[in-house]
Amino acid sequence: MFINLPTTIMNRVQPLSISLQSLSNLSKKSLFYFSGQYDVAQNTKVTWDWDEPQIFLHKNSKLYPISTRDNITVEISHAGSEVTKTMTLGGENAEEANLAKVSFAVHKSGEYTISVMFSSRHIKGSPFSKKFEAGPIDASKTGFMNYTSTVVCTPESSYPLTIEARDSFGNIASYKPGQNNYFKIRVTECGSKEKHFPPIQIFYNSRQKQLLMQIKMERVGCYQASVSYGDVSLKNGDFNILVLSSDDHTCVEKNISKSHNIWYEARLIECNHEKLCKPKKVYIYITPKQLKLKEYFLKIIGKRLFTYRVCPSTKFSFSGFNNVLGSYVFTIDDGSQPPIMLAAKDRSVIAATFTKFLLKNIGGSETFQDKQTFFYHEVRTLHQRRSYNTTILKIDRGKVLQSSFKATKGFDVGDWCKNFEITFIGEQGLDWGGLRREWFETVCVHLFDPSVAGLFCRPSEDSQGLSARGSSHRLSYRQLVKARFSRSFLAQLIGLRVHYKYFETDDPELYKTKIKYIEENDIEGMELTFAEEEYLPGSQGNQGTVKVVDLIPGGSKQAVTNENKLQYLDQLAQYRLATAVREPIEAFLKGLNELIPDNLLSIFDENELELLMCGMRKYSVADLKNNHVVNGSTQTFRRVLEWFWTVIGSFSDEQMARLLQFTTGCSQLPPGGFAELVPKFQISPGYTYNTLPTAHTWEHEARKV
Repeated sequence: MFINLPTTIMNRVQPLSISLQSLSNLSKKSLFYFSGQYDVAQNTKVTWDWDEPQIFLHKNSKLYPISTRDNITVEISHAGSEVTKTMTLGGENAEEANLAKVSFAVHKSGEYTISVMFSSRHIKGSPFSKKFEAGPIDASKTGFMNYTSTVVCTPESSYPLTIEARDSFGNIASYKPGQNNYFKIRVTECGSKEKHFPPIQIFYNSRQKQLLMQIKMERVGCYQASVSYGDVSLKNGDFNILVLSSDDHTCVEKNISKSHNIWYEARLIECNHEKLCKPKKVYIYITPKQLKLKEYFLKIIGKRLFTYRVCPSTKFSFSGFNNVLGSYVFTIDDGSQPPIMLAAKDRSVIAATFTKFLLKNIGGSETFQDKQTFFYHEVRTLHQRRSYNTTILKIDRGKVLQSSFKATKGFDVGDWCKNFEITFIGEQGLDWGGLRREWFETVCVHLFDPSVAGLFCRPSEDSQGLSARGSSHRLSYRQLVKARFSRSFLAQLIGLRVHYKYFETDDPELYKTKIKYIEENDIEGMELTFAEEEYLPGSQGNQGTVKVVDLIPGGSKQAVTNENKLQYLDQLAQYRLATAVREPIEAFLKGLNELIPDNLLSIFDENELELLMCGMRKYSVADLKNNHVVNGSTQTFRRVLEWFWTVIGSFSDEQMARLLQFTTGCSQLPPGGFAELVPKFQISPGYTYNTLPTAHTWEHEARKV
């Protein structure tokens, strides 16, 4: 399928038709023509026209059949990189024998250079420069800069929100006032269905292509807001608005500047998934690092009930006003312990103080890019006093892991901050960075291979992720690597609670055969208890034994019912994914935290942490071509397959990561690339008409674009 495109980026493939006409027909939409019996590059003239395909003609206006003997070459580049294209000479019908169709994918806006050559010689005017503007605004790609999930402001004061508009391919798009679609905000008061329509003003900076949305709330309260473009919400367009009175706002500012604990009285309504018969009087203490919940006996004996870190994983959700308690209701959930529900008259002040501390801890924004910039700055500040001298490591290539461990086992934190210069024993060479990268890549391959070092294992045979393994080895250091960790492992590194949903990615076979069935079906007849049978293999030919492990105290005597089955699944996940590997994870964290403090790691979620630790690897289309399986051999499917390779040939790393996420369920590859994917990457024809591509992961769940 060839689609004619305007100069804005709207589709994936941009067709270019090359044609030849006689001199007498030059004025009629010609692209280039031949003068004489044979093609002469310097005598060829080119005009550009995207609208209609042209035709090749002899000088006598008869059809000129194109073939490979004409040595037609078309090269297309953008931002210094070659753009993948396909060229088809002739067509299926005799009338198309003189057509040359060149198609290329346009994903990035900007200048494209197109060279047209005959026998390696440019035709007149070549290379050509064509500019493609960004496409229309795509709400799913458009979002706030310096985003925060909770906005704190006062009545009648304007609060600025900066929006960066992007098209469907991530290009910065222009905003044209008066378009059919426009930016708007919907505001609802928490705990009610009352809608508010605050006055907004939009200012557009055409030079920076940024929009400034000024919102002004009229009265004090707690609100939920959603900003959309047309009827589609922005990618981070949902947030809370805390509108404080002038007195409360002054109180919050004083709280931020205080060095001692700040406390407020509240009522505990619900905890540990159970609603209390009678609300309990508690006190909330807030510091820049923690939010603590305490109760007091005899007004002097304090008992700590819950502790939450001031980090993005600790989230507030707001409900309405409780008339019985005369207070505002809200919930705190940090993902590592059961959520609690509270009521407090000073709810807005508590939440606003927490938000101010949070933004200070993470650099002022909750977007990944901003948190990453803040993280790197803080790490550099932390280690700036350490020495950055060069340390020479002598490595045995035949025993890379063992010799590397021997060379670094006495290192302290300061040594790990030095620049490494690698020398392979018995080899000559100066390390200007290449040997260090080679050594590091080789160490990673061995270190994270479950069959080599034994430090990591796969949660299941069909899992792509790595988790810690109990071992006599102890890893006392950690560096950024290209690896693929299980989601439960990453969650525990930042202190999140492990729950049964992690089985879907970490152990898909168990999830399909057991977890999902229990979740979706009646299990009264299964006779399950809160216990897990663990098989212990025998030694030296002896038979193995089965050990029964209680998931909760007395679990083997407590039956699993439809009412408590989700609690059972969570306890099973806690045992399999956390308790069983607690010791090696604690050892891993001990080494990691020597270089990176826990409070800096906790500003990310598990998905962001993987991106931070492992980076977005460079995806190789050539690697994919060498390690995939094709099912289908029809002529139509071969043509579609050629289009597929043309399109992904110009994919960015982000787009390749999304393709991998769509097809396998994870954006990361195993250390060995596509060759280690289990099962193999397969491409098959879909015998349907006018439908989007679908993908089946190892969970056997169809995914659609």
